[in-house]
Amino acid sequence: LYPGNVITDSIVGENSELTASVLEGAKTGASCKVGPFAHLRPGAEIGEGCYIEPPFHANWAGKFVRFGKNVYANFNLTLVDDTAIYVGDNTMFGPNVTVATAGHPVQPALREKIYQYNLPVRIGRNCWIGAGAVILPGVTIGDNTVVGAGSVVTRDLPANVVAVGNPCRVLRPIGERDDLYYFRDKKIDPSEL
Repeated sequence: LYPGNVITDSIVGENSELTASVLEGAKTGASCKVGPFAHLRPGAEIGEGCYIEPPFHANWAGKFVRFGKNVYANFNLTLVDDTAIYVGDNTMFGPNVTVATAGHPVQPALREKIYQYNLPVRIGRNCWIGAGAVILPGVTIGDNTVVGAGSVVTRDLPANVVAVGNPCRVLRPIGERDDLYYFRDKKIDPSEL
């Protein structure tokens, strides 16, 4: 943590210790816990109830990251946060997910000069990003959308869909069957809704 962080009642990793020098100037909620690999810079905004499993990697230590409330990130979340990454409330990341805001031109002469472009990524509320997914610069993912494991998201995805593949494409809308079954033929107990 660096002075100026805004972190409220969140957990970042387990069984971690914070020293007074690390906490100096950082704003944290009473139940905030930060893991040993989750160093966040000024400007990072992590909402209440978030949980980030270590290890956590970020180019700018989360300087341009804005997480809503109750965001869950499984281990090895990598954020190429060279510009803004916005994540809505109640979104979940599986293990080994990469969200990249930076890219390089295809044109070889420009790459040789180390050109880079940065485009923000926006992930809506209540999304589920499956294990090993990669989200590329400039992508917006709509609310409630599920991105399948191993997908490479190169273009925007609308709200309320299941999308999979490389490149990631909409497989189907979230619909009535999803109100009845949580996985294949496993029925949802109506009392849980």
